Amino acid sequence: MNDQPKPSSLPDIYCSEVDVQGLSDWLISQAFDDPDVVEVFVGLCERLRDIGVQVDRANLAWPTLHPLFDAESVIWYPQTGAVLETLPHGSDRSDDWKKSPLKYAVEANLDMLRRRLAGPEAQADFPILQRLADEGMTDYLLFATRYSIPRVTENGDPGGVLVSWATKRPGGFTDREFATLKRLQGRLAIATKTMVLSRITRNVADAYLGRVAARRVLSGQIRHGDGEVIEAVVWYSDLRNSTKLAEMMPEGRYMDLLNRYFECVAGAALDRGGEVLDFIGDAVLAIFPLDPALEPAERVGGAITRACEAITEADARRRRMLEVDPGLPLDFGIGVDSGRLMFGNIGVPDRMTFSVIGPTVNQVARIEKYTKELDVLALATEAIALEAPHRWRPVGAHDLVGLSHSIELFAWRDDAAAGLSPAAVTGR
Repeated sequence: MNDQPKPSSLPDIYCSEVDVQGLSDWLISQAFDDPDVVEVFVGLCERLRDIGVQVDRANLAWPTLHPLFDAESVIWYPQTGAVLETLPHGSDRSDDWKKSPLKYAVEANLDMLRRRLAGPEAQADFPILQRLADEGMTDYLLFATRYSIPRVTENGDPGGVLVSWATKRPGGFTDREFATLKRLQGRLAIATKTMVLSRITRNVADAYLGRVAARRVLSGQIRHGDGEVIEAVVWYSDLRNSTKLAEMMPEGRYMDLLNRYFECVAGAALDRGGEVLDFIGDAVLAIFPLDPALEPAERVGGAITRACEAITEADARRRRMLEVDPGLPLDFGIGVDSGRLMFGNIGVPDRMTFSVIGPTVNQVARIEKYTKELDVLALATEAIALEAPHRWRPVGAHDLVGLSHSIELFAWRDDAAAGLSPAAVTGR
């Protein structure tokens, strides 16, 4: 279905068949590679102007599969370039969406919509069109191409790509410009779908594996046993009294508690450059890899600094949550150690996880168990404490299961945040 006024009677300029075919071929070539969808759309807009299609604003929107948002959109102006926007889940209930030509086109099952924004045929019947008219736009085109794609949806709509074009040309888009944009729509949709599927693959891999592990898996480290030895600071945290809480609390309330705990601990680790590798029931395993960009003598200290900042941030998040909900049983401990780890695929050949293994991982989990007994937020080994002595205090030697000798442990100082920058304490 189409929704359009009469075409422009202005004479056509440029937009030769050779130019349009070249641009069409270029779009198809993008589907064979793995470029960024924003860069390709910007390239298309610039190439359109180069061949004489006066595009003064363009918008590309597509559905996606992501934990935080269900659609993405890029808006381009020749003067300011492109801006990528994300639409959080539930955005279809916002006024901007409800009153948009995009929603109208989707619900009316339109392949195309056109609105004159100036002259006797002007029809700015959506708020965004009035804003574009105020910017000096004279014509607006919207094309929709539907295709099935993995996405979060509640209305059964398979999704697809929506593209809008606006011009300031007096009289609007010419017939040749209109035909060019319409002809390129299918090619743009094919290229966009290919790039969006790749983007979704990375989104899902990042969400379930973590950024570093995801990149390794997607780069080919997928066979059983693939991996390498790395050096990192290891962070292990556990929610205290979780067994009792799971028995006493309603399931929904307990799930909410778990997610708040993960937001405190895993969120803090991620914000400080850590990688969350596993959620083990009500526990979190994270690492802070040594940064190869730093001088060798600074690498360990840099990773330990990030891990310490994450402890402070986790505690700050917990305190803020307790201010809002004082009765929330949000109590946890953190164990910290450093060492060499095997980072790679473990499991069985047809069901694996990408994680770390080694004595350091086993040891840090056992260290964390003492945080409850000693009533401290975090415990670390001497290797950690020596790099940040103002943040840790000695609490003596303790026996760890599986070790033939006791090890010295160091507790997080209550005033350790005093040694951090304001940004580290507040998270800004």
